[in-house]
Amino acid sequence: MQQPSFSTPDRAPMHAGEQAIQERAGEGGPDWGSPMFGPEIPHGFLPFLRAQRMLVIGAADDRGAMWSTILTGPAGFAQPVNEQTIVVDALPAPGDPLRDAFEEQRDIGLLALHPQTRRRIRVNGLARRDGNRLVIHTEQVFGNCPKYLQTRVITSTAEGRAPGTPQTSRDLSEAQRRWIAGADTFFIASRSPEHGADSSHRGGMPGFVTVTGPRALRWPDYVGNQFYMTLGNLYLRPGSGLLFLNWEHGHTLQVTGTARVSWDPEKALAYPGALRVVEFTVDAVTQIDHTSPLRWELREYSRFNPPASTT
Repeated sequence: MQQPSFSTPDRAPMHAGEQAIQERAGEGGPDWGSPMFGPEIPHGFLPFLRAQRMLVIGAADDRGAMWSTILTGPAGFAQPVNEQTIVVDALPAPGDPLRDAFEEQRDIGLLALHPQTRRRIRVNGLARRDGNRLVIHTEQVFGNCPKYLQTRVITSTAEGRAPGTPQTSRDLSEAQRRWIAGADTFFIASRSPEHGADSSHRGGMPGFVTVTGPRALRWPDYVGNQFYMTLGNLYLRPGSGLLFLNWEHGHTLQVTGTARVSWDPEKALAYPGALRVVEFTVDAVTQIDHTSPLRWELREYSRFNPPASTT
């Protein structure tokens, strides 16, 4: 089958948002620059990508709102077909905010995560729908450290069960607030129009995300790789999307809104190990039950996780 062609934008080589966060954090300066990653998929990443059964993607919808969601399939559903192309034999679930987003070429951030071994790879690039699959043209491909990744294993699959009817709202329900308050992991999608989209992971002990209201969240920003790709995007464009998984039952909770970094040291003191906090304002919520057929079991929290919030 012929693959769709892509119109590749001329991305700026330096990311002003990343540099601004680095400077504010005292970890960079005018000569620090942005991390440079190649567009080609390293040969060593090929077996890892082909073994995946779940991918996390982030992109904007037609209104420009950012969302994060998952794609699932049997091992081999994600196939690198050349050094800059990944074909994914899956689409977001019916009713997912990103279900029809890729009818036209769109920026995408992809996270290939293997909770069994706490390994992850990030891919940033362009995507377009081709029938019932996504074709992704890679622009940045790189590995990440295993910090704050919990160890989980697949215990069973519920193949053949259709995703539930999407539940949408502007506010988080009481049950959804409890879900978030007990989470040890979430995923965040961000985008700078000049630099593309990104999909990343945040983890900690249950309670590391604080629900401060029906439309307000807060979480700590711990020591990371100092690239500040997510925070750099948020500095330039606060619009972002969060994804919380119910790992045991395959439900997804997607939240879109705006995120801003607070440098107030008093707020950071409430979170052991935090360098700063991120405050998120909810614009819209989508919950879909049984989105994923994968059933996961928690085996171990990351040894890097600080204690949860003291508030």
